[in-house]
Amino acid sequence: MLPILVLVSALALLAACGAIYQAVGRARDSRLYPPIGRMIDIGGGVGLHVVEAGSGTPAVIFESGIAGSSLSWTLVQPEVAKFTRTASYDRAGLGWSDPGSEPRSLDRSAGELRALLGAAGIPPPYILVGHSYGGLLMRAFAAMHPAGVVGLVLVDPVSIDAWSTAIAAEMRTLRRGVTLSRRGPMLARLGVVRFALGLLLTGSNRTPKWIAKAASGRGESVASRLVSEVSKLPPRCWPMVRSHWSDPKCFRGMAAHLESLPANAAALRKLPELPRLPLVILSAATATADEIEERAALARACAGEHIVTGGAGHWIQFDEPRLIADAIRGIVERSRAAV
Repeated sequence: MLPILVLVSALALLAACGAIYQAVGRARDSRLYPPIGRMIDIGGGVGLHVVEAGSGTPAVIFESGIAGSSLSWTLVQPEVAKFTRTASYDRAGLGWSDPGSEPRSLDRSAGELRALLGAAGIPPPYILVGHSYGGLLMRAFAAMHPAGVVGLVLVDPVSIDAWSTAIAAEMRTLRRGVTLSRRGPMLARLGVVRFALGLLLTGSNRTPKWIAKAASGRGESVASRLVSEVSKLPPRCWPMVRSHWSDPKCFRGMAAHLESLPANAAALRKLPELPRLPLVILSAATATADEIEERAALARACAGEHIVTGGAGHWIQFDEPRLIADAIRGIVERSRAAV
C-alpha cells in the first residue's frame, strides 16, 4: 500500500509543479508576445486577430491551414504588401483569436471571415489565398460571395474528392490528429506541451515524440511534421508558436476544425461552381497523383493555372514564398488592368 501512496503523491507533486510551470509561462507569454495585429470584435463575444499591411486594391486575404495562424504567412505577406493591401488572420480558436462556436461548419467559418472583413474596414474586391484546409474555406467563400472576389490562389489545397468520401485510411489519420488535439488541453494545462515544444525548438525531438506517442498512439508524426515546418519560420516567430500551442484553447480549436473536415468537404460539393475568375493552384512536389489530377481538373474548369513546384513540401509558403507572391501579383495586375 505504501509504494502506491508514494507513487500517487509523486505524481500529484509532478502535476502541481507542471501546472505552476504552465501558469508562470502563460503569464510571461502574455507580456512578451501580445497580438501582433488588431483584435476585431465580430459579435457574439468573439474577437478575431487580423494582421494588415500594405495599401491599394484589390485586397489580398490569407487563410491558413487547419492548425495554422497568421504567422503562417510571415514570409509571403510582407512581399505582397509591397504592391497591394493584405490581411491575414487567425480563425476562431487558433493563434491570438478567441474560441468560437462549434461545429466549425462552412457557413460559420465563411460568416466569421465576412464579419471580420466588414468590422475591420477591409472592403472588396478580394483576392483569396488559402493554404491546405484554408483552400477549402476560400473556395467556399468565393462560391458564397462571388461578387466580391476577383481572384483565387490555392496553395497545396486539401483534396475535396478524398475528404468528402473519406476512406478508412484517411479517417484513421484524422482520428489520430483529433485524439492528439483532444488530449492536448490537459497536457497543456500541466505544462507538458510547453516543455515538449521547448525541447523541439532547440533541436531535441526524442522526448517530445515519446510524449506525443503516449498521448495519441501514432500521433507523434502529426506533431513532428508541424514542428518541422514551423522551424522554417524566422526564429523570432518560434516563441509565439510555442506560446499559442501551450494554450489549451488552440488544441480545442484544432480538434474542432479537424472534426469538421469531412463534413465541410462534402458541403463544398453542394455549393455553386466557382465563378470564372483568375485562379492559380500551386501543388507541392509531395502531392499525390490523385491530388494533382483533381487540381488540374479544377484549373481546366475555371480556365485557371496549375503549377507543380519543383521541390517544395506541403507548406509551400515556407519553402517557396516568392512563388506564391508572384502568383498573387499576376492576379492583382490582371484585376487592375480590367478596371
